[in-house]
Amino acid sequence: MAKTQREKAEAFRELHGGPRILVLPNAWDAISARVFEAAGFPAVGTTSAGVANVLGYTDGQFAPRDEVLFMVRRIAGTVQIPVTADIEAGYGADSVEEVVKTVRGVLEAGAVGINLEDCAYGATELVDAGLQIEKIGAVRALGESVGVPIVINARTDAFHLLDLSGPQQFGLAVERANAYRKAGADSLFVPFLTESATIGELVKAIDGPLNILAMPGTPPISALAVLGVARVSVGSGPHRATVALTRRIAEELRDHGTYDSIMTDTIPYPEVNALLEGCSRQA
Repeated sequence: MAKTQREKAEAFRELHGGPRILVLPNAWDAISARVFEAAGFPAVGTTSAGVANVLGYTDGQFAPRDEVLFMVRRIAGTVQIPVTADIEAGYGADSVEEVVKTVRGVLEAGAVGINLEDCAYGATELVDAGLQIEKIGAVRALGESVGVPIVINARTDAFHLLDLSGPQQFGLAVERANAYRKAGADSLFVPFLTESATIGELVKAIDGPLNILAMPGTPPISALAVLGVARVSVGSGPHRATVALTRRIAEELRDHGTYDSIMTDTIPYPEVNALLEGCSRQA
């Protein structure tokens, strides 16, 4: 029996409480989301970079909000598992109202969670903490008003501020994450961090489920689970790997006139179509 949007939101929130670490793949379109669902993942996120690239834009809120929401709708309407959308800074770095407008669109598209970051693309400073807390509170209130307990993954880019020392970055990340948790965030996303010792200390210092981004140098899932990490996401990695394969195919066709890159590990045509059979046509 298909779950309601509220039931999906509740189920997605429960995944952050263990007993197993939540491994969250990030899709960039409907078919990539179906691949992850068919592989057995209990939920899927979107990648802001991947979605933007598919639509013909660079990452960093350059893709128009309506076009991003279109892709969220296609993904949420194609899979049965919970979908959480990366909305970057919510298309409202300085406006609570604009963030709420974006999240309302996410809910109307059928998703049940969001990533909301505290550093707009290209910015050298974090958004004012008070303003970010107000945004999180407003999003929480919106979810309650429409009956969908949206799962808020509050991201802080403290470790992206290169003008700060390591201890300063750590202290700011903890301060921000705990403030966001009190404001209503369900999980706390601290990207750009790969050192096991620091990750373990963050788990202890942050009062809520910690989300780590998989990137070069990140410990494997098993090690992150031992450290107490609640959620690990892969961001735009799978999308960029797919683009890299496309580039290899292009170079092979251009330089050698052969097709080996196409034939290696290719999913058969009928199997791709089968992945989408029975999916919603109303997405």
